[in-house]
Amino acid sequence: MTGIVFHATERRDDVVDFYRDRLGATVRLEQPDCTILAFDGFLFGFCEREAAADCGILTFVYPDRAGVDAAADALGDAVVTEPRENETYDIYQCFAEDPEGRTVECQVFLDDGVDIE
Repeated sequence: MTGIVFHATERRDDVVDFYRDRLGATVRLEQPDCTILAFDGFLFGFCEREAAADCGILTFVYPDRAGVDAAADALGDAVVTEPRENETYDIYQCFAEDPEGRTVECQVFLDDGVDIE
């Protein structure tokens, strides 16, 4: 089973390019006013609308700290919180913002017992 999370955007091309170029997402499907992207098993889309929706967090899960560090490097000037441990959730994470101000999180679960696949 799978699902897709859609976000309204005023700048579809810029936003799609951001996720493709900086995080390695791939275009799964182009529709007249929507682009669906894939990152591993995570499907998310952006649809042209009159106003952008920038609430929520798009979280990308990596297998290890090195993946989070590499993502932070690729995100470059979009990073707003450098990679760090979060003891509350037992994760290693960083935060960034996409071109429309949506929060982007890159993380790895530090507890080997956590399996979300």
